[in-house]
Amino acid sequence: MNEFDRPRSRKGTASVKWDFLEKNCGGSDLLPLWVADMDFPSPPEVVEALTKRAEEGIYGYTDHSADYFSALEEWNRKRHGWRCDPSWVVSVPGVVPALNMAVRAFTKPGDKVLVQRPVYYPFMNSIELNGARVINSPLVLRDRRYRMDPKDLEEKLSDPRCRMMILCSPHNPVGRVWQEGELRLVADLCREKGVILVSDEIHSDLVFPGFRHRPLLSIDPSYSSFTLLCTSPSKSFNLAGLQCANMIVPDPILRRGILEERERLGLFLPNFFGGVALEAAYRYGEPWLERLMTYLKGNLDLLTRFLGDRLPEAILTEPEGTYLAWVDLRGVERDWPRAEKILLERAKVAYDPGVLFGPEGEGYIRINLACPRSLLQEALERTAQAFGR
Repeated sequence: MNEFDRPRSRKGTASVKWDFLEKNCGGSDLLPLWVADMDFPSPPEVVEALTKRAEEGIYGYTDHSADYFSALEEWNRKRHGWRCDPSWVVSVPGVVPALNMAVRAFTKPGDKVLVQRPVYYPFMNSIELNGARVINSPLVLRDRRYRMDPKDLEEKLSDPRCRMMILCSPHNPVGRVWQEGELRLVADLCREKGVILVSDEIHSDLVFPGFRHRPLLSIDPSYSSFTLLCTSPSKSFNLAGLQCANMIVPDPILRRGILEERERLGLFLPNFFGGVALEAAYRYGEPWLERLMTYLKGNLDLLTRFLGDRLPEAILTEPEGTYLAWVDLRGVERDWPRAEKILLERAKVAYDPGVLFGPEGEGYIRINLACPRSLLQEALERTAQAFGR
C-alpha cells in the first residue's frame, strides 16, 4: 500500500479539520475536504526528530539555533536556486500573523492594501481588522486559467492611499504558479508607485511538473528594498500546528519595523518544537516531498477524470501548484445556497465555499486533495449522487 493511501483517523485529536466540523461547517458527520492541512503523517525524519526532542522532558524557553537558519538557507538554495541571508530572517508563529504584523507596521488607519481576489480570505481579515481598507484588483479568468489584469493593477496601485500589496504566490485558491514576467509586473509597479510588497509563498514547494516557483526576492536584487517574503514548511510537510514560519526581509528599515511589531505583540520566542521540525524537514524531507507531489498529481488526475465522467458541468481550474482544486459548480446548480445545502446535507461533504475568498468565488468550491485517494473518491461519489448524477 502506498504510504499516502493508508487511512489515518484524526478524530478525537482536536483536529480543526475533523473534530470541529459542527462548529465550522454545520455538521459533525461530514467528510472534510476543506481547511488546508493534509491527512498524511509528516516525514518519518520529522516525527523522529520531534520524538527525540519531546523525550528531553524539559520544555522551557527556546530560540532558534544557527542550524535552523542554515537549514532554511540551504533549502532555498537547493530547492529554489537563491540565497536567503540568515540576517534577513524574522521568525514568526505563522504566515497569517506575519501578514497582520506587516499591516500594523506599515499602514495607518484608512490606508489601503491591494489584494487579487478570489484569494485566501485571511488576507482581507488582516487588512480590515487592523484598520486598513481592502483594494481589489480581481484576477481575470480566461480559457480556464486565471491571469492578472495589468491595467487594473496599475490603476489601483496608483491610489495615493495604497500603501501595501499582498501577493499570493503560488495562488490560493486558484492554483496559479506565477511566471517570472507576471512577478516582474507586480514588483515593478509596486516600486514605481512606492508600495510595499508582501509575498505569501507558503505553497512554494507544492508545484506540479511543468511549472516552477520563483521566489520574488530571487528575480531582481533591487526588489529587496520594498519586498517582504513569507514562507513556512507548514503546508509542504503538514506542520501547521507547530506555529513555525519566517519573514524574509532584506531591507534593514523594513526588518526593524517587523521586529518592533513582533516585540509589541509579544511573539518574539518561537514554538519549542517548530524549529526542530523545520530543520528535519528541510534537511531530510525532500524525498518524501517528491513522493507526495506524485501522489497529489494522482489525486488531481482522479478529480479531472471524475468530473469529466460524472459532473461534466463542473469546471475545474487545473492547479499548477498547491494541493487545492478550484471548481466552478454553477453549471451543476446555479443557486449557491441550494448547492451548499445539497453538499452539506445530502452529500455530507465539507468543501470550502468559494465565496469565502471573495464575491468572485460565489458558486465555486475549493477541494483539498491532500487526503487518501479512497477518501477523495468517496467524497466525489457522494457529491455526484447528491446532485443526481
